Amino acid sequence: MLTIFSRFLLISFLVFSFVNSGNAMSRIASKKSDICSLLRLHRGWIRPLKKVEKKWGIPAHVQLATIWKESSFTRNARTSRKKIFGFIPGQRRSTAQGYAQALDGTWREYKKSNGIRFASRANFGHSVDFIGWYMHNASKSLGISKNDAFRQYLAYHEGVSGYKRGSHKSKQWLITTAKAVDAKAKLYKGPVSYTHLTLPTKA
Repeated sequence: MLTIFSRFLLISFLVFSFVNSGNAMSRIASKKSDICSLLRLHRGWIRPLKKVEKKWGIPAHVQLATIWKESSFTRNARTSRKKIFGFIPGQRRSTAQGYAQALDGTWREYKKSNGIRFASRANFGHSVDFIGWYMHNASKSLGISKNDAFRQYLAYHEGVSGYKRGSHKSKQWLITTAKAVDAKAKLYKGPVSYTHLTLPTKA
């Protein structure tokens, strides 16, 4: 049987482990909200962000705000599964996956349109290039400014034809989400510009 002192040590260890675990999760969450820290951690992302700015004209802060909302910077993000009888895992709610949460059909269109045979939605460079391509096309088709994170996100979510029909207008939750993306893009703009200038890229 455990002595009182042994029990005290065991409880102390468990409490210490729990607190440290919570602190570790907080540090991860903090890095995701602090875009400069995130880019320092993933310096290999800087080159693709700059490339998309030059190739498609979509600012880095708009690209990053979109990924923030779509996948929380999680490379293998997938939609949740539907539940059969409330507990049996069924099909996923959509085919969206990866950093950009690109759908199967749209991803195939992106590869075909750009003459790309191999591309992965779990690859950051491929994902931001997809976002750049999609938003560039939205800008051409809908006249949306490439700096307008709010309207770009609405078109990104609803599709160009959906945006033209005004399908977003009846979805207050989506309007709220797009406003959050716009606010995040504005928050990222200054730090991202500074990071571009001060951090060396990593191939």
